[in-house]
Amino acid sequence: MAHSTAAAPADEDGTGTEKGTSLNFKVGPDFKKEFKGFAVAQGISMTDLLKEGFALSKQKRRR
Repeated sequence: MAHSTAAAPADEDGTGTEKGTSLNFKVGPDFKKEFKGFAVAQGISMTDLLKEGFALSKQKRRR
């Protein structure tokens, strides 16, 4: 049975704090390996790396 989760208030960077919402997109195996390796090297999760990249992209594109 499908159910939705209520969105939590957004953080300062606008990414929110909710758990359990999935982004469904495919990437190539080489990109995934590089992305995961970079996240591990930085000591952060892949999700946190994606959120950080999104926040930086929004900042750059607003200029």
